[in-house]
Amino acid sequence: MIIEKCAENGKFDLHLHTTASDGAYTPAEVVKMAYDKGVFTIAITDHDTIDGLEEAEAAGKALGIEVIKGVEISTKYNGKNIDILGYNVKATTEICSVLKVLRTHREGRAQVIVDKFKNLGILINLEDVLVQSQGKSIGRPHIAKAVVEKGFAQNVQEVFDLYLADGKACAVDKMILTPKEGISLIHEAGGIAVLAHPYLIGDDHLVEELLKLPFEGIEVWHRSHSKEAIAVYKRFAEKYNKIKTGGSDFHHDDHTIGEFGYHEKK
Repeated sequence: MIIEKCAENGKFDLHLHTTASDGAYTPAEVVKMAYDKGVFTIAITDHDTIDGLEEAEAAGKALGIEVIKGVEISTKYNGKNIDILGYNVKATTEICSVLKVLRTHREGRAQVIVDKFKNLGILINLEDVLVQSQGKSIGRPHIAKAVVEKGFAQNVQEVFDLYLADGKACAVDKMILTPKEGISLIHEAGGIAVLAHPYLIGDDHLVEELLKLPFEGIEVWHRSHSKEAIAVYKRFAEKYNKIKTGGSDFHHDDHTIGEFGYHEKK
């Protein structure tokens, strides 16, 4: 799939998460949800894993949905979390090996986070988290759901706001690659690298600096981007000759597949 041509197929969404990482729905369920919303070109971009791609691709073929094989890789630069979307990636030995190491670290990190909650009197354990992740790669939303399930918070967003967001009492850094390493890993797997949700980086000067790296694209449209932010990142894309992409960053029912500001540009 030629990413920059995906809009020609109608509605699209190039940033979707499933239970293979920290999403609420299985890959097949996400594909069906896209179909029900009339979104016929999608990318599954789970965090640091490509485990859900085969299931999604099979579901897509059954429903006539084009499923782009993707991944979202966590990196860090100048103290900032920099997420990189990879599209059209192949399951090479290199990418599978590195992603496995990242996931293994994620599980150890989850235990550290659980211990931090216990120190605050919020009594959850790793087994509670594993119930929420259903055996898939553990993410912070699974921990947050366990906290909510035990009655220590009203909802997942409250857990993030109070405990899990960067700098909060239960936050623990992930094992992180550099952006150059993340881009190289995607390129080695035959994919193209796109800078994810630049607004969330919180520093447009840093975004411009990052775009001097060998990214092929930038996620101009995202559910967190205002019209003003979209205009800025569209200019950046044109200035640095980058592909413009967009996606909802769907994880759960608080997000809507296919809605991320793209059609507001018309």
